[in-house]
Amino acid sequence: MTPTKGFEPPPYPYHRLRDVEKLARSHDGGMVDCSVGTPCDPPAPFVLEAMAASGTERGYPESAGSLVLRKAASGWIERRFGVTVAPEAVSACVGTKEFVASVCQYLHLRDPDHDVVLYPAVSYPTYAMGALLAGCRPVAVPPATPEGSGLALDRVDPADAGRALLLWANSPSNPTGGLSDLGEAAAWGRAHGVPVLSDECYGEYTWAGRPRSILEHGTDGVLAVHSLSKRSNLAGVRAGFYAGDPALVTYLTDLRRHAGLMVPGPVQAGAAAALGDDAHVEEQRARYLERLEFLASVLSSAGCPAGLPEGGFYLWVATPPPLGDGWALTEELARAGGLLVSPGEFYGPGGANFVRVAAVQPMERLRLVADRLTAAGWSTDHPLSAG
Repeated sequence: MTPTKGFEPPPYPYHRLRDVEKLARSHDGGMVDCSVGTPCDPPAPFVLEAMAASGTERGYPESAGSLVLRKAASGWIERRFGVTVAPEAVSACVGTKEFVASVCQYLHLRDPDHDVVLYPAVSYPTYAMGALLAGCRPVAVPPATPEGSGLALDRVDPADAGRALLLWANSPSNPTGGLSDLGEAAAWGRAHGVPVLSDECYGEYTWAGRPRSILEHGTDGVLAVHSLSKRSNLAGVRAGFYAGDPALVTYLTDLRRHAGLMVPGPVQAGAAAALGDDAHVEEQRARYLERLEFLASVLSSAGCPAGLPEGGFYLWVATPPPLGDGWALTEELARAGGLLVSPGEFYGPGGANFVRVAAVQPMERLRLVADRLTAAGWSTDHPLSAG
């Protein structure tokens, strides 16, 4: 029986790097992988101890998250952003990627007459994919800057605004590292009756001033989405939460409970411990800033000017004109330096002439890249391998 033709998922972006990986792995000392934002540093020992000692393995965990976890998240929001959000307006999710990919489906059930999902034109691919998985139409909002950051909301087609199911904001941005005007996004959403979901998982790594949240502009019609993957080096345990408009939180929590979406009990205990401590985050901030500064200097000296981001732990590097697009620079960095990065095209057509470099490798591995590029003859005047 021939199946009815329906949705065909596109190739997963990072699977498209396999041929480039071979170039990077050919170096003595192997590949230095700065393509995916996977933390390489260990979690705080007390977090792992809390997970091991939770005693929650036998019973089903609360889908919304335990009261201990929700109070910890609420307390962190107040410490970090100066905003009071009741624990009842906080709910757990199984890592924020799961939430991003599924929330359009659930909000479309609530509001079937609206089917447009607005998202930043240069952004994390799951915003658009989540819309497609929900049977909605993803519509990219033009950026506010030439580098692809921010949201030019005045350029949203009124017809799309009228059918909008939700608007995604992402600040600090993955991949550009830019900051968005979250107050403007919240106001636009309220003026148009559109929920605004603000992905703030890189908020702890804000370099241009203090961390910011959309919750600082009120909770009506907005949700802030946060993750412990980046903040606390816990990507493998899949722990996150969303907070904000009580009606939205309650609706989504009820639906997610029916879907059986639950953060495991031991993970909830570890997450609560991590959210209660800021010292380990300060240590991680220092590591990322050191790596970002080093990589920016190395790439700039090698003929690929790289400035520090406003936030996050990625460099968003424009491809030097002699090389063409981001794929060409990706291949040359793999060939000359054994460095694997992400072509900017992964994050939308507006990123085609950039690459994203994740500062997630230890300094000794980054120094290895620097030595290789120097040996290959890369310089400000010659951003090509000598061979």
